[in-house]
Amino acid sequence: MKINRAYKTELDPNDEQTKALRNHAGAARWVYNWALDKKIKTHNELNLFVSSGELQKEIVRIKNISKENGGEPWLYEVSKCVPQCAIQNLEKAYQNFYRRIKKGIKKGFPKHKKKRDGAGSFRLADTSIWATEKYINLPKIGKIKLKRYKYLPLFDQKNIHILSATISENNYRWYVSLNVEEIIPDPIKPTGEPIGIDTGVNHLATLSDGTIFENPKAASKNKERTRLLQKAVSRKKKGSNNQKKAQRKLTKHHNHIKNIRNDASNKATTEVIAKQPEFIVVEGSNIVGMMQNHKLAGAIADAAMGEFIRKIEYKAKWAGIPVYKADRFFPSSKACSHCGTINESLTLEDRIFKCECGFEIDRDLNAAINLREYSAAGLAVTACRAMESLTRKSKTLVKILFRQEPNT
Repeated sequence: MKINRAYKTELDPNDEQTKALRNHAGAARWVYNWALDKKIKTHNELNLFVSSGELQKEIVRIKNISKENGGEPWLYEVSKCVPQCAIQNLEKAYQNFYRRIKKGIKKGFPKHKKKRDGAGSFRLADTSIWATEKYINLPKIGKIKLKRYKYLPLFDQKNIHILSATISENNYRWYVSLNVEEIIPDPIKPTGEPIGIDTGVNHLATLSDGTIFENPKAASKNKERTRLLQKAVSRKKKGSNNQKKAQRKLTKHHNHIKNIRNDASNKATTEVIAKQPEFIVVEGSNIVGMMQNHKLAGAIADAAMGEFIRKIEYKAKWAGIPVYKADRFFPSSKACSHCGTINESLTLEDRIFKCECGFEIDRDLNAAINLREYSAAGLAVTACRAMESLTRKSKTLVKILFRQEPNT
């Protein structure tokens, strides 16, 4: 079984290598901005679209022209992959822009990269990339020491093929992410009980078997520290060294919050996959729409529900576990997991689900159980039970939600 996997770790470059990394990142930023200007100018003046192939040929042409004649011979100082991959990244940005237009969401036209935002990143797709337990070799830069030993896959392994390497800078620290094609044994068919997962703000995730993963609430717990660091940045003279130092502390603090959130979601998703469930059912929530509620947007962003579901999906794929997404309008929280009656009066403040049949259960656990039963047979039973106590208008709604044929 072939899978694509990324390995990211921190680099430990010396001063000369750091300078070379910054030159490569600067070249990638310059080519990206140059190609973007070329596309915009051609479209505005001639109403034509420049392809990535034409941009690649133009880059090769200006590399071979002297500086006096308007060329950019300094691009020979960096790897040939840098301008190629930068143009590919721009092409992908345009594709994402057109995809958003078709979906009718926020446009997101490609923007110019700015040097003040940091060194940035660059991508290399070259056969000369290889890694050992202590080093990684990059074209035009050479062997760079790794801060974490025995983490990257070795280049001489027959079951691993390195596709590309992305080098990025964050708060004066350099990281490498290796994208590899890896051959793994075919997963064993899972035999555990099916699991429904309800994500939320109070708890990171609640499983249908009663397991609860707590939400670290990294941003809210560090809110005061964030406020003080932001105030320190705003009070420094603009452009001064003191402001840069304060900005560096703020960036480090934000990275700390991000690491807490990633650690919690990685541990939780790994534990879920370790249960080897027959299948997993997750919510099909419209997270972008939920973020429009400004009273809940901060808490929803802090919970990172979309990231949790994304990790569940790719880890389950590696383990051979099917993942199903419930319909966006499936009333997992409002439907009783015992009798199927839908409680239309349920609000966000109600943490205990109380049904008219006398059944009481934790709201999140009730939703997780309903998601677990999200199968053809489970939906039919739930829908039939709910129809017994609903008006004609509610019956029509349930038929739409569960996509069930009317009873004869």
